[in-house]
Amino acid sequence: MRVKTWMTKNVITVSPDESMMKASKLMKDHEIRRLPVVDEQGRLIGIISDRDVKEASPSKATTLDVHELYYLLSEIKVKDIMTKTAIALHVEDTVEKAAVVMHDRRVGGLPVVDDANKVVGIITESDIFRVFIDITRVRDGGIQMGFKLTREPGALKPILQDITNAGASILSIMTVYPQGQEHRNAYIRIAEMEKSELNKLRDQLSGAYELMFWLRDNVHPVVQ
Repeated sequence: MRVKTWMTKNVITVSPDESMMKASKLMKDHEIRRLPVVDEQGRLIGIISDRDVKEASPSKATTLDVHELYYLLSEIKVKDIMTKTAIALHVEDTVEKAAVVMHDRRVGGLPVVDDANKVVGIITESDIFRVFIDITRVRDGGIQMGFKLTREPGALKPILQDITNAGASILSIMTVYPQGQEHRNAYIRIAEMEKSELNKLRDQLSGAYELMFWLRDNVHPVVQ
């Protein structure tokens, strides 16, 4: 899955000579937490976040009066507080790579650039969540089951054959290889079926394979 398919394309950017106040207002107005900083050709030269703005703003304990405070804030430019060594993704990078970089760097979003280093998009944690939701088809509900399998090729094939032979419609399949362990986990989601058919399938699968769990998803959170 490529970043360019899932990124936000209408990117709001800011110039390095723009005031910090303007950058802050842009983030508040558009409910975003970061802005790519670009030059006149649209090339990425840095990034500014709401954290940068907070750290550069005077504390509430300041002795400055309102006029002095306003003047100080208007004099601070984006280039004075931006991160100049901005991490970016290429438009042809994968979403999986984006998730790894964001996780390892502990950032919530990354600008996306083309071959000329021009900003063409931005991908955020929300986009990664959207990818996960779409590929798992959790919004379609149904039944999710988890199996513990060996790492031998073809171990999943008979399970899928049994599920399809039972007339079930498979919505998604995911395989995870836990680090430091010799097995793998397979997670399969199927569409709803008649209760009697589901019970029969569950009994068959639990008797033939190591079925870790079998559950019906409800995307609505529990409210207490």
